[in-house]
Parts: sequence; C-alpha cells; structure tokens
Amino acid sequence: MLKTNKTHIVDEKGNPVQLRGVNFGGWLMMEAYILHAPNYAEHLFKKKFAQVLGEDVLAEFECAFRDNFIQEEDFKNIKKLGFNCIRVPFNYRVVAPAMSGKDRGGLKYLDLAVEWAEKYGIWVILDLHAAPGSQNHDWHSDSDGRAKLWTHRSNQKKTLAVWEFVANRYKDCKSVAGYDLLNESVLEDTALLNKFYKEIIKTIRSVDKNHILFIEGNKWATNIACLDEFEDDNYVLSIHSYEPLHFTFHFEPGLRYPLKSLNYKCDRSTLAKHLKQYADIGRKRQVPLYNGEFGVHYREGFYGEDLWVLDMVSIMNDLGIHWTYWTYKAIKNSVFPDGLYSYYPNPVWVNRMGPVSGWDTFSRLWKEHKNAKALSWRTQEFKLNKEILNGLK
Repeated sequence: MLKTNKTHIVDEKGNPVQLRGVNFGGWLMMEAYILHAPNYAEHLFKKKFAQVLGEDVLAEFECAFRDNFIQEEDFKNIKKLGFNCIRVPFNYRVVAPAMSGKDRGGLKYLDLAVEWAEKYGIWVILDLHAAPGSQNHDWHSDSDGRAKLWTHRSNQKKTLAVWEFVANRYKDCKSVAGYDLLNESVLEDTALLNKFYKEIIKTIRSVDKNHILFIEGNKWATNIACLDEFEDDNYVLSIHSYEPLHFTFHFEPGLRYPLKSLNYKCDRSTLAKHLKQYADIGRKRQVPLYNGEFGVHYREGFYGEDLWVLDMVSIMNDLGIHWTYWTYKAIKNSVFPDGLYSYYPNPVWVNRMGPVSGWDTFSRLWKEHKNAKALSWRTQEFKLNKEILNGLK
C-alpha cells in the first residue's frame, strides 16, 4: 500500500511514487455536460427519466450506462498509455443501497474499479464527489442549488456513515491509493470545514489506518491555506487548478495560450507562480501535494491548449505535485474540459443542434435506441485527442 513520508508518497518498500493519471468523471457521478446537456443535478435527471419510463427502466438505463461507459479495457488502456493512477468520482447514492442492506446497487462498480486496478497495476483514489445534501451548490455535487451538507447535521452524519462503510470495505485493498474526502467544498465557515474534516478522519481511521487521505481545500479546492494541520501522519493536501478559467473552460472563444492580451495574461511563468504557492504550503507543512483536477477544452491544438497541458504537467513534475487529468472521456461539447477521449458523432441522442440534446433526450429515445446508445458510450467509439496525450506524457 502507498503511504506518505513527509513531502513524498512512497510504496511499501519506501520508494518514492509520483501519482499521474486521469479522472473517470461521468461514470459513477454523472455530470450533464459530459453527456452533452445543460448542467443540472444527476438526481433530477433520473427523476425526470423515471417519471416517463418508470423505475425499472431507469435501473436498466443505469446498468447499461455503467457497463459501457467504463469497462475493464479502459483500465488496461490507462496502463498502456503510461499512467499509474485513476481518480474515481462517485455519488454517495452509488453505495447507499448497499448500506441499507437492499442490494449492492452501484457499489459493484466501485468493487470492479478496485479489482481491475489491482489486475493492471494501477492505483485508484476513491473520491466522494457528491455527499449527502451536497457540499457545494453546483450540479457536480448532485445539488439542487443548495449546499445542505453544511446546514443539516443529519447530512453530515450520513456522510460519516458513507465513509465508514467505504473505508471498512476497502481497508485491505492494495490498489486503493486512498480516499478523497470531499470534492470541491464551498462554504464561508472554514472552522466548520476543518471540524468536519477532523470528524471524517476520525471515522475513517476507526476502521482503516492504512490508506492515504486526500484533503481538498475550500472554494472548489483552490484554497488550502485555510486548512488546519491535521493530526494524522498519512494525508495529502489536494488542489484543483483550471487557471485561467476563461481559457480552459472555453468561456471566451478565440483565446490562445499563452495569453498575451491586455485583459488576459498567462504563460508558463504565470502557471509556475500559481502552482508554487501551493507547493510551498505543502513543503512548509511537510505533506505531499496532489492536483486532483486540471484540464482544458480541446480545440484540436489550434489555440495552444496542448501547450497549456504540457506546461502544467512539466511544472507539476518539477514541483513534485501528484496529478490526475480531468477527464478521461466526454461527449464533445462547446465548453468545459472534455477529456483525453472525445465523442464527435452526432446521433439523435446527442443532437447538438438542439433544442433538446444529450441526456435530456434519453427518456424519449431509450426504448428505440438503447442498444446503439449503449455501444456509443464505449471508449472505442471515442477519438483520442493525441495532442493532449502528448502533453500529459
């Protein structure tokens, strides 16, 4: 198993390890844009789907999606491409049925992730991307617009129960690098954030003293200076970095990296200064630093996005920052980081011309197109964005 040794992550023999890999975004935490749709909460999409076709068909859809979007072949592919780590974002609803004793639900896919990772010599980071009540107000925490994890103690207790269950299940698994406690928390009360982190740490350590804890900063994992120094000898500070957002998310078309306009300036030195501030905190506190998410909207390399990736990776390697790229795959969209692999065709269930597109078409088209749709979710139907891969390697 991996563990931390001051500012390093090391293997069982004490050899330094640098984690470098990708996120399996969209698989066990469905984000609308990854399936080409306006961003809103996963549970609201599923509620609408079930209202049209019923709960049984919803269950059929969920299995078909999970069985095809990520498969064993993808783990083999990650290893072949030269990466050694996969961050697996999951919704707490994936494990909730098993916790209540009803059935394994989506938990079997977490089990498969751990099993396949071990088979191909890859480490996985289990990332609680959507906690009960939601830890931020955005769609990617399965939120309805409110962060009720911080306003309802009952949701905090449920989150502790989720981590106790997950940590107890995987406590002896060597392919698990560790647990990412909360993805991108957003709240003004940093004292509450630190207090709750300490509760999660205590809960996990009551059943699992082996695995690394990945502790993200506040404000979408951009502020780690506000975090306490935790009484644990096996944790990592985690950031997310998409700077500059208007370029990486393609919010303003036409921007080219390096950015040299009067309004926007960003080059390698800017990125190095940005990342060094985090690395300095890690060194001062003598804990490793991990960039769990960074990524860019791909434009065939015409706007310097491949150079941005190359600069980010080389800087992080120089600073000793561990990293996983966001994300492994996505249906090609016009905004947001869209993956190492992109899906470019435009079948009726993508329907880029609108007015209804992506997963908003699924309930209407499922019965007629479910087999073709399921096959389209497989990675072999996606195109490798080679310039992004070259930058990552």
